[in-house]
Amino acid sequence: MPDSGGVWLAGVDGCKAGWVAVLRNRNDPDNPVLKVFPSFRELLAADPVLSIIAVDMPIGLPDFISAEGRGPEKAARKHLGERQSSVFTVPSRGAVYETDYREACATALKTSSPPKKVSKQCFFLFPKIREIDELMTPELEERIFEVHPELAFWRLNGGREMSLPKKVKSRPNPDGLDQRRDLLVSKGLPQTFLDQRPPKGCGRDDLLDAAANSLIAERCLLGQADPFPASYRRDERGLRMAIWA
Repeated sequence: MPDSGGVWLAGVDGCKAGWVAVLRNRNDPDNPVLKVFPSFRELLAADPVLSIIAVDMPIGLPDFISAEGRGPEKAARKHLGERQSSVFTVPSRGAVYETDYREACATALKTSSPPKKVSKQCFFLFPKIREIDELMTPELEERIFEVHPELAFWRLNGGREMSLPKKVKSRPNPDGLDQRRDLLVSKGLPQTFLDQRPPKGCGRDDLLDAAANSLIAERCLLGQADPFPASYRRDERGLRMAIWA
């Protein structure tokens, strides 16, 4: 980590190597730093302290999922048009803590109404969701905000979803990634930084998502970010359930 002063913000995305973070200093916003943290605990304990961490991962897990779901997913999807499939439905905390897919589906069915299984895409995120959930407290909400890259791009794009998909058939779509990079450049992030070769275990899409999240982190710091839904609920542990943008 750099050791200069100032207020540090982090946009974070999960990746194969752990957590990729785009770090920005409010005193030097034109020189972002890219760093991969093996664990969320290490990111949370970074020195200098990260004043705001905007992370693409569900925070707040109900014990039981009603027809409305957690709330954030439905609120985000209504703004994303053809990009809404990028927002996965998150099951109950009990299901998230299952390590076997069939058992996760069984627990999800028991703890939802109407009964609903778990998507494979969401199941693969469970280890990352658990990492945050095991550390998260209501007090940490001053620093840690749940975000979603496509909602971040929607916000940065003037309230319009991106016209090109980020992935096609689960593979990176270069045109869609270029479109997102160009939007980030228009918001002040250096193109050379965004076009750098990502570190091992991190994809180009992870880097761009983390960069978008870093701009939402700044909005959170300035009190400009909105929660989705606006009237968010809290889970049984008192954790808020909202995506910020």
